[in-house]
Amino acid sequence: MNNPIRVRFAPSPTGPLHIGGMRTALFNYLFAKKNNGTFVLRIEDTDQKRFVKGAENYITDSLKWCNIPYDEGPGKEGGFGPYRQSQRKHLYKKYVDQLLKSNNAYYAFDSAESLDNERRKHEEKGKTFIYNWHNRTKGRLTNSLVLSEKEVQDKIANGDDYVVRFLAPKGETVELSDMVRGKIRIDTNTLDDKVLFKSDGMPTYHLANVVDDYLMKITHVIRGEEWLPSLALHKLLYKAFEWGAPKFAHLPLILKPAGKGKLSKRDGDKLGFPVFPLSWKDPVTGDVSKSYKEDGYFSGAVINFLALLGWNPGSEQEVFDLDSLIRVFDLKKVNKAGARFDPDKTKWFNQQYMQKTSAKDLVSLFINDNPELSSIDTGYVELVIKQVKERATLTSDLWGLSHYFFVAPSDYAEGALKKVWKPNSKELMTQLIRVLETGDDSSAKGLQDGVKNWITKSEVGFGRVMMPLRVALVGALEGVDVFDIIFLIGNLLLVWHSINGLQNNPNVFASCILSYLHNHVFYLGIKSCRNLYLLLLKPQLLALY
Repeated sequence: MNNPIRVRFAPSPTGPLHIGGMRTALFNYLFAKKNNGTFVLRIEDTDQKRFVKGAENYITDSLKWCNIPYDEGPGKEGGFGPYRQSQRKHLYKKYVDQLLKSNNAYYAFDSAESLDNERRKHEEKGKTFIYNWHNRTKGRLTNSLVLSEKEVQDKIANGDDYVVRFLAPKGETVELSDMVRGKIRIDTNTLDDKVLFKSDGMPTYHLANVVDDYLMKITHVIRGEEWLPSLALHKLLYKAFEWGAPKFAHLPLILKPAGKGKLSKRDGDKLGFPVFPLSWKDPVTGDVSKSYKEDGYFSGAVINFLALLGWNPGSEQEVFDLDSLIRVFDLKKVNKAGARFDPDKTKWFNQQYMQKTSAKDLVSLFINDNPELSSIDTGYVELVIKQVKERATLTSDLWGLSHYFFVAPSDYAEGALKKVWKPNSKELMTQLIRVLETGDDSSAKGLQDGVKNWITKSEVGFGRVMMPLRVALVGALEGVDVFDIIFLIGNLLLVWHSINGLQNNPNVFASCILSYLHNHVFYLGIKSCRNLYLLLLKPQLLALY
């Protein structure tokens, strides 16, 4: 009977979670859910020198925002904890001793200076120093392979610094299997004797990783390509412990937009796109890094484009929700080659999500980004969003596309004003106000028909009227249909908030809701809702001249 699928995401809390790490978490999550398995979060904090305060919370918050929760991990005990390696360090000494006893590891007492000296000597000869079979017993290195047992114990008793190194075998070929890369053969003569344990009681990544994967019954290790060179060592460690090894899958690198080299934070800073899911403030420098959340991306869109970085569903479909990704995900369809990151494509994905998301569902996001709108009726906000969302790519675009629905322009684009304001514009705007005051204000079309008829009869150019009107409303030559703007800021809010059918009696209705509207600066002093838009429009028109 096959063991239940168990995978883990094991980041180090040394800084913010890069989207490469987020993709690794996502692929582990998709594989687990596809196979009714368990997704484990393990914090690998053995490197205390590089530990960054707040990084662990950042990792868990990022997973939460991306909607890929872990089944086991810190705060979610599942019988295999603790899930922070710093809280497990009492476990590792036992396994180090086991390797020492079986002659698969040895003590090394070399100082940093002596190792630097060895490297320098090799470089002078045009060679590369490797701590392995070639030089570990030649007498220039200080380890338990050349020292007597008494000398070793004396050094330990005296408090001499030491490390425990793995004894890589000589003259063997390690047969490796990777679910992405296929069969791999490694000559053990090329391997160095990696450090497994330090005299401060902390294991290195290699030992802790293998021991914890075994103890947590991890069946599949899905990790980044940067760990592929460590695969031979890890397989040898499993063999030395006489443990069955999990299956491995190494994901391709996420490449720079130009296609060469691994994507980095510097690339994002240089080209103006985020590489982190959430905003991160460097605790040392105080620098704040851009993020997908703060830049106005949907978490679903971020997950969508990450899934397609190095994985192909085998169809033309590009837009997936999380449930769909789970259904179609297959590690066999992960590519070997690196995946080029395309910032424009990420925006395209977000635009697709923007158009799929209803205006109603966008209201809370919009108000959260613009808390000054919290007193504005959500129904009105929804109607505004309906007008502009097709033009938006990011949620952060919404305010720039709709601000004139909430705040009257305080100034006007100089170039636009110069372009549209002609000697007869004042007279035309005065006439336009009369047309609007006496016209049909029951719909945007009614307003439009009235103004168009007047323009036609007066034989004035359409642009001579409409462009100054747009500048009056928006402050620039941009925005949605002018008559939709007028109608919405003038009447639609009242209609939306109809009370007991009073919307058919404007004067009574206005008096009933006047108190409700007192927080909306547009409506202060309103006695009648007839031509309500003029309260905003007339001052704006008059301000132009």
